[in-house]
Parts: sequence; C-alpha cells; structure tokens
Amino acid sequence: MNAFDHSEHAVVISEDGRHSIWPSCRPLPWGWREEGYRGPREVCLAHIEQVWTDMRPTKGAGE
Repeated sequence: MNAFDHSEHAVVISEDGRHSIWPSCRPLPWGWREEGYRGPREVCLAHIEQVWTDMRPTKGAGE
C-alpha cells in the first residue's frame, strides 16, 4: 500500500456509463462526472462493485 491508496478518491461515471475512481484533488477528465461517492481507493472500488452490475455501455454512447 502507498499514500495513493489512502488518499480520497471520487467514484466517477463516463458518458457511456462506465464507472471508475479518480483522485479527488485532480480535475476530472473530459467526458466524466462525479457519481457522488468519495472515500479511500479500496472503499470506492467496493462501492463500484456493488452499484455497477451491468458492464455494457449505455445505449447511444458515442453517437
């Protein structure tokens, strides 16, 4: 484990519905928005595992 694992992260969602985590101190990349959940890396990853059950892209993405 390193300091990155313990720093605060945000759960983010892409335009096509993919979930990921992003360091809270950094600006979001284009096309991503915050989902509303923040915490340490492992906690955010566990949250994603619970809420992102359908890994298929959202219909109409990239059109």
